[in-house]
Amino acid sequence: QVQLVESGGGLVQAGGSLRVSCRASGFIFSNYVMGWFRQAPGKEREFVAALSGTGDTTYYADSVKGRFTISRDNAKNTVYLQMNSLKPEDTAVYYCAAAYRALYRSTWARDSTYNYWGQGTQATVSS
Repeated sequence: QVQLVESGGGLVQAGGSLRVSCRASGFIFSNYVMGWFRQAPGKEREFVAALSGTGDTTYYADSVKGRFTISRDNAKNTVYLQMNSLKPEDTAVYYCAAAYRALYRSTWARDSTYNYWGQGTQATVSS
């Protein structure tokens, strides 16, 4: 019954923007740190961004800092990733994930921290 469903991926030119969304159901959304990961073709899955259950603390990978913004709307059980100034190397399948009461931000970049995962949405950035 737990479900994370991403949407909003697509094709965009370098320098453009996309906003991907993840709607959650089947668990108490506000009790979970929400994270975004991505997996590029032929690459390992990598951490992108995470946000505390309250929405007051964030953590970003260096590769996206200043370009991407993570946010959440707990009333809608939805987490967002606004992606600006996109580069071809941002091309990947973007996954959202939920981590139950992940207290320490030092763990947020580790995929093992997360209990639930979505199916992913494809973002493609052309040069």
